[in-house]
Amino acid sequence: MKVTIVATVLNEGAAVRRLLDSLAAQTRAPDEVVIADGGSSDDTVSILQTYADEGRLPLRILVESGANISRGRNVAIAAASGDVIASTDAGVWLTPEWLAELVTPFGSEEPPQVVAGFFVPDPQSVFEIAMGATVLPTLDDVDPQRFLPSSRSVAFTRRAWEATGGYPEWVDYCEDLIFDFRLRELFHTFTFAPRAVAHFRPRSSLRSFFKQYYQYARGDGKADLWRKRHAIRYITYLVAGPLVLILGWQVSPWWWAIGAGLATVGMFSKPYRRLWPMIRPLGWAERLQAILWVPVIRVTGDVAKMLGYPVGWLWRIRRVAKQPELRWRSQG
Repeated sequence: MKVTIVATVLNEGAAVRRLLDSLAAQTRAPDEVVIADGGSSDDTVSILQTYADEGRLPLRILVESGANISRGRNVAIAAASGDVIASTDAGVWLTPEWLAELVTPFGSEEPPQVVAGFFVPDPQSVFEIAMGATVLPTLDDVDPQRFLPSSRSVAFTRRAWEATGGYPEWVDYCEDLIFDFRLRELFHTFTFAPRAVAHFRPRSSLRSFFKQYYQYARGDGKADLWRKRHAIRYITYLVAGPLVLILGWQVSPWWWAIGAGLATVGMFSKPYRRLWPMIRPLGWAERLQAILWVPVIRVTGDVAKMLGYPVGWLWRIRRVAKQPELRWRSQG
């Protein structure tokens, strides 16, 4: 079984060495590493070339200027010679057992087509700790039968990639979710490898987080993803929230207490459950900062999603009649 690791990069000169070093330290060495660069203007490609020239990795570098993430992934996979493709991202570092945990199931008597790895935050500040707890699942949150892997930690056969038609190049975000859904439709179940862990740094500011979640939600709209989730969010903020405020003003202030209690349970209980183990080693001042950041981060993300989703939805409506690939749910 030949295994190829693929990744895409764009202006990752400040972070790519960490990824490459973790690839070089794998207990199961990759047979091949193919990295597609989207046209970096910094020193990313020269750093990659140094690792290739020094023989620290069996590395091939492809430059596809202007390629989005989906295009970059497809280019890298098309050029790969491996029977099994392990996908990751720039900006992460991988545990030494990551590749071994991902590919071991493919050697079984009834090998899967897809193995889902996991990912955890690698925070560098109190804000990033709160960010990770607010937006990222822990293993306790995961149902292995339903978990949809991120392409920062997943492996699949070349046959599976070919059967799906590859990553959708018409969308700029959420491409791995569409790829996952297509894989699920074709092969039904994924094998879960919780110890195949990728570590990545959460967004370090509210501004960058807002932009990220706006883009994610715009991608949801383009791809027609999560209609119910987005509808619940609009109803919560635009209907239920104002209604509780009016009832508290016109009927009884108890309505405000009820609304605050429901919001705490429904919106913040899970982030706070994740947060506590992460902040226990910190001082009380830092703990308090993290606790106060959680609702700010949650509401900021929700606002970003509510603004981004209709932009993507309008984009889809204007193009769906002329671009049949947008009806990806009906494709085989």
